[in-house]
Amino acid sequence: MSPGNLDERLRHLEGHRPVNARFARAGRLGALLLLAGAVQATPVHATDEQAPFTVVGAPADRREVVTWGASAERMNDAVADRGYRLVVHTSTTGSDLRIRLSNAFGDRPVTFDSVYAGLRQQGARLVPGSNHRLTFGGARSVSVPAGAAALSDPLPGRLPAATDLVVSIHSPDAAGPATGHWLALQTSYRSEGDHTAEAGAAHWTQTTGSWFYLDAVSVRPPAGTAAVVALGDSITDGRQSTTDLDRRWPDYLARRLRSFAGHVEGVADEGISGNQVLADGGGQSALKRLQRDVLSQPGVRTVFLFEGVNDIKARTGVTAQDLIAGYREIVERVHAAGKCVVAATVAPYKGWPEWDPAGEKVRGEVNRFIRSSGEFDAVTDFDHVLRSPSDPERVRPVFDSGDHLHPDDKGMRALADAVDLRSLDCSARHSGG
Repeated sequence: MSPGNLDERLRHLEGHRPVNARFARAGRLGALLLLAGAVQATPVHATDEQAPFTVVGAPADRREVVTWGASAERMNDAVADRGYRLVVHTSTTGSDLRIRLSNAFGDRPVTFDSVYAGLRQQGARLVPGSNHRLTFGGARSVSVPAGAAALSDPLPGRLPAATDLVVSIHSPDAAGPATGHWLALQTSYRSEGDHTAEAGAAHWTQTTGSWFYLDAVSVRPPAGTAAVVALGDSITDGRQSTTDLDRRWPDYLARRLRSFAGHVEGVADEGISGNQVLADGGGQSALKRLQRDVLSQPGVRTVFLFEGVNDIKARTGVTAQDLIAGYREIVERVHAAGKCVVAATVAPYKGWPEWDPAGEKVRGEVNRFIRSSGEFDAVTDFDHVLRSPSDPERVRPVFDSGDHLHPDDKGMRALADAVDLRSLDCSARHSGG
């Protein structure tokens, strides 16, 4: 399957997650944006032995929390002298905005010579006065090595929660495989040449449904605020939810968290359509990308694991024990990083072309392990939420998008509503809070 064919990729998608239960092991964790000061660039972040990844830039401090994220994927070959105006939606408020530009799948360095951040007014047009240059180690330009990423300097000023942030980037020399995220479900914009400093939309007439190079945004929120990262497949990625309305289940979860008196408010959606726990295919496997997409994000307190259906329906002979071993490795690595793991049961998919009784048997065994093993810090039963009362192997019709695998907007909201928000704040649970 060619990474350049989005329609072909979408035909291979999947998804699923769950949460609820016991806890153990704690973790630590303005509208107008002003110009940032200089910070010296230094290499940070340990590399995962399965997916080496280095982040260049001033390291995140303990006060920073991810407010938006998207998993890195290999894209089409890049085009030099192209600009991208990328629209992303924040989850938690904070100051000192920083972005991360990823060249994880590049085969050569890529230079970004102009990067700006502002607030969206409408379409590609920005709120007047809100568009400000980002720097990297005090410089206006940054060269990101192949397989690495770069953190910007902090940008003074406050960034509200639930805001459409617009990051405009330009590369004079991009070539070879680009890095980005295919299924953005958000309209962003392209230009020829460098128009990043412009607040107007005149030169941003081309649209795209993917994000390019940008894979994380962080802020310095009120003291004690932490984040949850949703690690998943196409259901977490939001497939079949409504474009431009932020109706993925992690979006609904972020809305709930903002009105909840807890410490977890940041939400990073690290779903990839077609993703598997054990094998590469729809992006790198969850095991291989865990460090880059999840554990390297700042301020993460809890990882919400909702994967497995793609491993099962791929008909490669994966057994329940194979998947359970994968889950255990994720739990071990997340706990070793001082964070908690909430797991979701694998949702039903009867009616999807790859469903068969053998896969259903594996799904049942896996879900029994998730519910009863006690190896996760909490469990949410997404299977119970989505399954039809008359046929538990199928998605209930009121939540079915029509493909018998992915929930529609109502189903996405039902998943978020099923999460016990207290289970995401493992330090509070651990201390009896």
